[in-house]
Amino acid sequence: MFSIDQFNRDYQTERREIIIADQSYSFLVPESIDRFIDPENPLNNFPLWAKIWQAGVVLASHLGRLPVEKGKRMLEIGSGLGLVGIVAACNGHEVILTDYNVHALNFARANAYINGCENLHVAQLDWNNPRLSGEFDLIVGSEIVYKNEDIDQLSTLFDKYLKSNGTIILVEEMRRTLTEFFKRLDPHFHISVKKNIMKAPDEKSMVLMIQMHPRFDILTSKQ
Repeated sequence: MFSIDQFNRDYQTERREIIIADQSYSFLVPESIDRFIDPENPLNNFPLWAKIWQAGVVLASHLGRLPVEKGKRMLEIGSGLGLVGIVAACNGHEVILTDYNVHALNFARANAYINGCENLHVAQLDWNNPRLSGEFDLIVGSEIVYKNEDIDQLSTLFDKYLKSNGTIILVEEMRRTLTEFFKRLDPHFHISVKKNIMKAPDEKSMVLMIQMHPRFDILTSKQ
């Protein structure tokens, strides 16, 4: 049985309170990321998962307000601390939350527990060797398009796991990688992009909400 006390002994954590889609949530985050950084190569597998990103807040807020459609399944990729999948599941969606990093998955399970979302399914997913079964009506992710070398892996995941009439929703900060991402994925998907401005007392930031639907030729080939 999961023990939050044991989790806090295993990991030095602090709790963050956040309001999303008019509901209050608590999330455990590492007090320090030092233990997750390789001192010999700090940029190798840098723990990007250990932060609550603005893009994740935008995506979680959007999914938290989506109507629940019975029988439809959602796959989150690159879940990190679990914010997006937890908010979606707590609002009634059937979600499989995935990441590759074991520590991220442990935090996602702990955060699901403290938010009373214990029915959420958490699974490890290796983009290079994906072994989940089935297809999904909705694939979601935030801050996952970081490197050009990830694009082929993402394209393979979308082809493998998205239903022919499914939808992909990504939220990303503006970065050069998106130009190549759109170029490669446009032949296969109808892509729409909406800007979202996040306002804080001392700053504003912009993220892009990207919605993708398979083009007709892809849809018919999968039927």
